[in-house]
Amino acid sequence: MTSKAARIRQFASDNYSGICAEAFATMTEANQQHEVSYGNDRWTEKASNLIREIFETDCEVFFVFNGTSANSLSLASLCQSYHSVLCHELAHVEVAECGAPEFFANGSKVLLLEGEHAKVEGKSIERAVNKRTDIHYPKPKVLSLTQPTELGTVYSVEELKALAEIAKHHQLRVQMDGARFANAVASLGVTPKEITWKVGVDVLCFGGTKNGIAVGEAVVFFNRELAKEFDYRCKQGGQLASKMRFLSAPWVGVLQGGAWLLHASHSNAMAKRLDSAIRKIPGVNVLHPVQTNAVFATIPDKMVKGMYERGWKFYTHVGSQGEARLMCSWDTTTTDVDEFSADLAQEASSNPKGIAPSSPGVASNELPWIEGRMRP
Repeated sequence: MTSKAARIRQFASDNYSGICAEAFATMTEANQQHEVSYGNDRWTEKASNLIREIFETDCEVFFVFNGTSANSLSLASLCQSYHSVLCHELAHVEVAECGAPEFFANGSKVLLLEGEHAKVEGKSIERAVNKRTDIHYPKPKVLSLTQPTELGTVYSVEELKALAEIAKHHQLRVQMDGARFANAVASLGVTPKEITWKVGVDVLCFGGTKNGIAVGEAVVFFNRELAKEFDYRCKQGGQLASKMRFLSAPWVGVLQGGAWLLHASHSNAMAKRLDSAIRKIPGVNVLHPVQTNAVFATIPDKMVKGMYERGWKFYTHVGSQGEARLMCSWDTTTTDVDEFSADLAQEASSNPKGIAPSSPGVASNELPWIEGRMRP
């Protein structure tokens, strides 16, 4: 059995990973001399222009510290306090942002939608919009879509077009939570514009932290009118970095040579490899299509405990059915995947008879490394 100290990479979260070489190099370069502060530096300008290039449009770009601020401030810019935001019931803005979207929008209500594999269904939008139209009900104003979803699935171009058409028909603005947007682009094999502004997305929260950047997300307004005074909103929300170049320079590193897509393609491939290996293991049941860098599976509690004792870390009792979440990162190796899979297979073989499935009701003190129901 491998010791816990030997584990240098884990499957709990792609946030566990370090900084990729491309991002680190440009951050180091940006540290060589003085630069103008508060985003008026050459690195922020270059990063913004690179984002405009990859999306092939003249969009407005802002850099903030994290995904919660990106989502919350962008949603706040799209609605008033008496409006509501429609999102899937498993969306990050609902389950993992501590009410920040409502807080920064001065009370705009988040209304939840249904759909298999964490993907919003068009009919659920219709139901939410048409449920009530009186003045006593928070008027729906924004549709928030997560791409890829909280379960690692992706919306196709056609699905996004259909949802955006429904949204526009009801005068809803469309915001996209793209914390792992690069993984969706790599999975679909499309250009970034094909799943954003060309299908009707008004603003994208473009994630970099989960794909090799140290800290910082980009808020990209394709509808430039909606970006009016967003810089003031960032300042008021504590998201205007004085040394902005250290948020933007890493983006230059990952964008200019295409590393953002290479790293996303790699983490997707590692998840596919992991999926292929563990779905053969008795007692393990992969529940959702593996389309990006996440694998969601039910794993018996006894096997989970054994894996924790072997030094592995991953979140359990998440997703839609209380499953385990296994996240691959830009630096996950085939050796990591194969060792994890082999250890899981050994745990299964040590309990060959009637392995009990995972129980969503298990107490956190019964297993050594359960940290809650849903994690970023």
